Amino acid sequence: MTYIKRVYENLNKHIKAGKVIIIYGPRRVGKTTLVKRYFDGLHLNKRYVTGDDIIISNLLSSRNLQRISEFVENLDFLVIDEAQNIKDIGMALKLIVDNFPEKKIIATGSSSFDLIRQMGEPLTGRKRVLMLLPIWQGELYKNVYNKYVLKERLEDFLIFGSYPEVLLAKSKKEKIEILREIVGSYLLKDILAFEKVRNSKKLFDLLRLLAFQVGSKVSKNELSNTLGIDSKSVERYLDLLEKSFVIKRLEPFSTNRRKTISKKGKYFFLDNGIRNAVISNFNELENRDDTGALFENFVIMERIKKNIYSDFYGNIYFWRAYRGGEVDFVEEYDGKLYGYEVKFSSKKRVSSLKEWERIKNSSLKVISTKNYLDFVI
Repeated sequence: MTYIKRVYENLNKHIKAGKVIIIYGPRRVGKTTLVKRYFDGLHLNKRYVTGDDIIISNLLSSRNLQRISEFVENLDFLVIDEAQNIKDIGMALKLIVDNFPEKKIIATGSSSFDLIRQMGEPLTGRKRVLMLLPIWQGELYKNVYNKYVLKERLEDFLIFGSYPEVLLAKSKKEKIEILREIVGSYLLKDILAFEKVRNSKKLFDLLRLLAFQVGSKVSKNELSNTLGIDSKSVERYLDLLEKSFVIKRLEPFSTNRRKTISKKGKYFFLDNGIRNAVISNFNELENRDDTGALFENFVIMERIKKNIYSDFYGNIYFWRAYRGGEVDFVEEYDGKLYGYEVKFSSKKRVSSLKEWERIKNSSLKVISTKNYLDFVI
């Protein structure tokens, strides 16, 4: 196996003249590979450029319609990789779309705070956004493994995650080397470089604290005190880590939505392998004390991937009762609440949640190693 087909493998379904297709997500999840495979199969007048090319970057950021017109002349199809590196790329693409609506364009980027920020307003009504994440269990089930093999490999997913290179690596040593390099790439390229974060040690210390608190409520004030930095810096770092696809925040569900923002949230890592690389723990499950947290992180992120790829239109939360009962994951849609308790062992007793049961139009289901695949694929 040298390649794993992705959920967006058939880009024809998404590409339309007069619309820019924006594909974004973390580094090294396969955006460039996906687009190049599609690009190589096209029998059209086409061009593939990258935002790292200073000549291309200067041209497209010039807003000079004549120069840009000459650049796209006679082209049917244009791909701009690492588009977030081009200043005002949104305006350049708007000029192309407005003046040459017949042309088809794909732009990719690995930084949501740069790419989406630059393309938001200029491309209103002129874009389709696709998010690509580490390999989803549904992609493996459809193209590589059956459910039996996926369950057999669960421990591997919990420890090393689902980045394409990691899944294709042949040894534990190779997997660890790839994950450590990716962690460095996250911090150095997407955050330190783009957002000019000077205190890289504090940022990494924050990430380690979050790694040890996966699945637990996180207090920003406690993080601030532990790290010795002000709460505004903590909030900024958390925001950057989320926008650079390292972590995902879950807000607590509350019937009083105005109070929700001020309450403690939970942070999950987009990928288990990244989480374990941050704390340098790649031990087997039998030698760990965080198996439950790893399983919860894995299941919740796989469910979120499924929701993203299926255009889920609801909201997601966790829920905690005043007296301490908790529901790990909650989906809200069509006026109903669907609660899910994630347990690595199906034998582990789930405490009665009387307060949850009092909420109208709510349900509760336990997700364990026996039924998790039906939940995430």
